[in-house]
Amino acid sequence: MKHQERPYQPIENYGIIGNLQTVALVSLTGSIDFMSFPRFDSPTIFASLLDSKKGGYFSVEPQLADATTKQLYIPGTAILLTRFFADGGIAEITDYMPLPDTAGVSVCAIVRKVTPVRGKIKFKMHCVPRFDYAAAKHNTELKKNGIVFRSINDGNAKLKLMADIPLELKKADGYAEFTLEEGEVAHIVLESMEEESEQAFSDINYYVKQTYLETIHLWRTWLNKTSYKGRYSEHIYRSAITLKLLTSAQFGSVVAAPTFGLPETIGGNRNWDYRFTWIRDAAFTMYAFLALGMNDEATAFLDWIFNLCQETKLQLLYHINGKGGVQEAELKHLDGYKGSKPVRIGNGAAQQTQIDIYGELIDTIYIYNKTYKPITYQFWELITKQVACVISDWQLPDHGIWEIRNEKKEFLHTRLMCWVAMDRAIKIAEHRSFPYPEAEWRAVRDEIYKDIYDNFWNEEIGAWVQYKGSSHVDASALLMPLTHYISAIEPRWLSTMKVIDKELKLDVLVSRYQNNIEKVDGLDGEEGTFNMCSFWYIEALAKTGEIDRAVESFEKMMGYANHLGLFSEELGKKGEHLGNFPQAFTHLALISAALELDKQLGRQRELRL
Repeated sequence: MKHQERPYQPIENYGIIGNLQTVALVSLTGSIDFMSFPRFDSPTIFASLLDSKKGGYFSVEPQLADATTKQLYIPGTAILLTRFFADGGIAEITDYMPLPDTAGVSVCAIVRKVTPVRGKIKFKMHCVPRFDYAAAKHNTELKKNGIVFRSINDGNAKLKLMADIPLELKKADGYAEFTLEEGEVAHIVLESMEEESEQAFSDINYYVKQTYLETIHLWRTWLNKTSYKGRYSEHIYRSAITLKLLTSAQFGSVVAAPTFGLPETIGGNRNWDYRFTWIRDAAFTMYAFLALGMNDEATAFLDWIFNLCQETKLQLLYHINGKGGVQEAELKHLDGYKGSKPVRIGNGAAQQTQIDIYGELIDTIYIYNKTYKPITYQFWELITKQVACVISDWQLPDHGIWEIRNEKKEFLHTRLMCWVAMDRAIKIAEHRSFPYPEAEWRAVRDEIYKDIYDNFWNEEIGAWVQYKGSSHVDASALLMPLTHYISAIEPRWLSTMKVIDKELKLDVLVSRYQNNIEKVDGLDGEEGTFNMCSFWYIEALAKTGEIDRAVESFEKMMGYANHLGLFSEELGKKGEHLGNFPQAFTHLALISAALELDKQLGRQRELRL
């Protein structure tokens, strides 16, 4: 059944709630417009963000004329408040998902608490699930203690809707119309359902009385594990919570983003699915967690990686349970966000060659081994197999960090990460006195170093370029000083920074590369500036000693965050958020830049004392 079309909200008009299994996006209008269920990589039950007519949604709307809205998080948590302000009253919706128990297994539930802060207010609730990416039909049954939604051809997925206000059916959807006085509260809970019986319904009083304070306690207990107490704590904590929301409690893996199909240009075709675990993105995420003292997450991820390393060659990306075989497909029945087609699920990059992933992974293992807990010799033996892949493949062209859907090239970033893989593996071996072929590994590391230094340098433009033979720079070069390949004050690096500044940067906004010049990625259409590249630039700037510029740039960049401090992948020409939202890569780059700024400001202060 089609439903009345609802206007698309800007991507930045959303906050997220989650339970470490999946997330839901909640708009400033109080509508949940996106949710994969019951896992990050499962089909959606709400996707009006990708099709306003067919996608499905879960809204609670106070009937207030000319209301304005604001959102905020309860500090130190992922509990989201949406407030409505009007002459006729003030209403508040509190949204959260109870966290899993210590075993990592829990019923998947959304709790919505509705409160009139001022005035007697009428509300309308619509629960409009659309199973299997809005492709499956479903049955709906009104029972005495709630509503059951049962998919017909989506693995018989089931949901139950409970409330302490009367519920009714409108065709196949849940509906409620109710009025609350000041001081009254209503609760609405949507929960996964494993059984058919009446007893399968949870007691809504459990959610009313226990889960709110429990959820606050669990989030704050987790955040208190951080070792970071310095400057920028508000930005860092929100980014850390966001990264945690993208982490699977059950498997220890982390998704690159919880959404799919959100366009890099409105109306364009660069619409990808990021609900998988990329080795690269996940390794960088664990670097951020380790830097903040969040060691349990890194341990769980390395346990996940340990199982994958039984394979000789790692794949680029996996389902969150560690299974490969990710295939790309198009959902032709969905219109796409503001008509942006095609809407894709799966990701064709799974079949690409990207040799850089060994560098990001071994670097994270190196940091884990050095700063937290020694790895086992059994793990080391598996790492040596990955090093062997680097030794055999480092000279080959590949698709690179940007997953170029064009001919393979010898990319600078890939070569840099091959050097990182060799360098960190040697450091682990020497730190732990593990056996390794010292002469061979050192020779390969040094050969890669010289290859980068000499063969990726373009004397004519005065910079290390995107790939061998190129005449243009790539923002991923900003990782050269960040990975300690080169000192941030060496003349060649300072010259490269100037070229990046000239070719790729507008104030604090940085593009990945100049695709408009030579169509490097082989794709049609434009894209926005990349937020993580902006934070890489800020960190590199801080390392060069330009602290004041770096601090100003960081503050200006934070001005592009949405009202909750969240970032998507890209920014458009008007500063609007584009691409999948929120993106792990952006938030981990934010954390890394903020930590570097904090360190440099601390040194600056010590010199003044």
